[in-house]
Amino acid sequence: MPIFTAYIEFDPETNLYVGSVPGISGAHTQAATLTELQENLKEVLELCLEQQPEIVEDVPQFVGIQQIEIAEIRKSAAR
Repeated sequence: MPIFTAYIEFDPETNLYVGSVPGISGAHTQAATLTELQENLKEVLELCLEQQPEIVEDVPQFVGIQQIEIAEIRKSAAR
């Protein structure tokens, strides 16, 4: 059974968790809880794989996540 890595964010505008699987077109969904999101992601992945079973071999390998700190961005004055 293949294992996929999902990228998950929380959208404060909608108060929903949003998940996507890199490398698989159409593999994205949202939910109110992380448990529901995991169920939705599993369902959408199964649907994507039914349509394109060969994509399993082309999925990028997860390496890691980095947080990058940058200097504060100053808004330029209106011209």
